[in-house]
Amino acid sequence: MQGVDIRWDEVTIPELARKASESFGNDPAVEEGDRTLSFVDLADSALEASRAFLAAGIERGDRVAIWAPNLADWIVGALGLQSAGACLVTINTRFKPGEAAYVLRKAGARILLTVGDFLDTNYADAIAAEELPALERIVTLAGTSQHAQSFADFLAAGAGVPETAALERLAEVQPEDLSDLIFTSGTTGKPKGVMTSHGQNLKSADIWSRGVGLERGDRYLIVNPFFHSFGYKAGWLACLLRGATAIPHQVFDPPVVLERVEREKITVLPGAPTLYQSLLAYPDRNKHDTSSLRLAVTGAAAIPVELVHRMRDDLGFRTVITAYGLTEASGTVTMCLQGDDAETIATTSGRAIPQTEVQCVDPDGNEVPRGEPGEVVTRGFHVMRGYFEDPAETAKAIDGDGWLHTGDIGEMDERGNLRITDRIKDMYICGGFNVYPAEVEGTLFEHEGIAQACVIGVPDERMGETGMAFVVPLPGATLAPDAVIEWSRERMANYKAPRRVEIVDELPTTASGKVQKFVLRERAARRPE
Repeated sequence: MQGVDIRWDEVTIPELARKASESFGNDPAVEEGDRTLSFVDLADSALEASRAFLAAGIERGDRVAIWAPNLADWIVGALGLQSAGACLVTINTRFKPGEAAYVLRKAGARILLTVGDFLDTNYADAIAAEELPALERIVTLAGTSQHAQSFADFLAAGAGVPETAALERLAEVQPEDLSDLIFTSGTTGKPKGVMTSHGQNLKSADIWSRGVGLERGDRYLIVNPFFHSFGYKAGWLACLLRGATAIPHQVFDPPVVLERVEREKITVLPGAPTLYQSLLAYPDRNKHDTSSLRLAVTGAAAIPVELVHRMRDDLGFRTVITAYGLTEASGTVTMCLQGDDAETIATTSGRAIPQTEVQCVDPDGNEVPRGEPGEVVTRGFHVMRGYFEDPAETAKAIDGDGWLHTGDIGEMDERGNLRITDRIKDMYICGGFNVYPAEVEGTLFEHEGIAQACVIGVPDERMGETGMAFVVPLPGATLAPDAVIEWSRERMANYKAPRRVEIVDELPTTASGKVQKFVLRERAARRPE
């Protein structure tokens, strides 16, 4: 397989950009509308941005944040600040100004790259109203704000810094330096900043991109947001390693994505399961030519087996790979490989990536027998350095033996393949039996009229908790709650079958495609049976 030949412990992310320019030259690295950056252009643009950060006084170890949708200049800005020795802080585009301000204060970010109008909000104006004593400058990558400097003006200010000075700073950056702080979603409390380094991220991205078969010349529509590991490390960073073209996409909308796949001859389209379920549920899907699609990579949740079959049969993907990862493990923990049989890919998330370990353990930390559920723990080069300025939370996540506790429940087969069954916090107990919602959701997805399903536990006086399913019908299908309940009881144990079903038009999701179960719990609480 063609790609940049690197030793992960000797190279940094900005050095990779320069090596990619040597390996892939004038091949398209990033395409955005009428704008195309070759690999040479991208390396030159990153160096130009680095000069601007040096002119702004950025030193090694400083933090610079990006709060913006997927843009070509997001990549340029990230490579530029990392070339200057700064640590990239990514901010979720769904965050409100107060939430974004918390991340900026916690990280002590000196500069923020953001945008003017996006999703009916001027991000630069909104953040300017917050108390941010460490923030010295706001720069807009797109759009305008009276409180911000344009990216063009910011770059122009770097013209007085010699290229030699920028190259010297780039050479000072070491593989063990922090490359980024990615803040967790904060579903169980305030967001925590995950610290990872250049070297471990490059090694993880190299393993991922080789394992899935990303190739030079692939056209990769990156729907996963750049603020997330899936869009950043398994997204544009993987493209730099393999010579693929990164094509940023800002907001997922099924007809727009299908139109882009057809018009731009997209070959690679990774995403969370909800992305593919939404495409499959779109009524006019068959009016679009998706024959260019070659590779799908999915994860972020337990994957219904039927979904993998539909992705192949109905969307036309020739290769479907499943993987499992989390921010605290540089994005990847286990993955299937191209040579794996269809059943392994459809029913598991594959094996531990090289030079790492994965186990399923009981509450006391003892490995459970193969085939039995336990918490997934992992150990190796990919485990984060810890949570930024939060040793107490770091100690909770990484035990004394170096095992990262993921909070996910999984089972491992005799070959070491991992099957994620659920999140510990999503499990509920019905009449004394543990119920894993993902298992119930997988069965519901087999219903011929169901496009998507999400199950939560709701209080019940007699049983403690029972299941409630939120179901999205396929186009043209008519679903009745009682009929879905009866169908479920015929196919799963009584304690697993949902007792309540609500038919909905869509499920609430995060920007990275994960279903927001807390929103559904709030809805269920407002509508007691």
